[in-house]
Amino acid sequence: MPTAVKISDELFQKAKIKSRVFKRSIAGQVEYWAKIGQLVEENPDMPLPFIQDILVGREQIKAGQGTPYVFGPGL
Repeated sequence: MPTAVKISDELFQKAKIKSRVFKRSIAGQVEYWAKIGQLVEENPDMPLPFIQDILVGREQIKAGQGTPYVFGPGL
């Protein structure tokens, strides 16, 4: 269920610009930032680009591209 949240005008304007670049809604852009912020807080030892690569990889697997890494004995 959607919930209205107040944000600063500055954050709104930044989200508006980024949302145009990445073809997201403004709400989608703020949600993306919130998700990334949550992941960074939960994984403080992982650099942001690494977390972003993991998210891209997960979406590629969902789309049928690539193969998931299987842990276990080597070749």
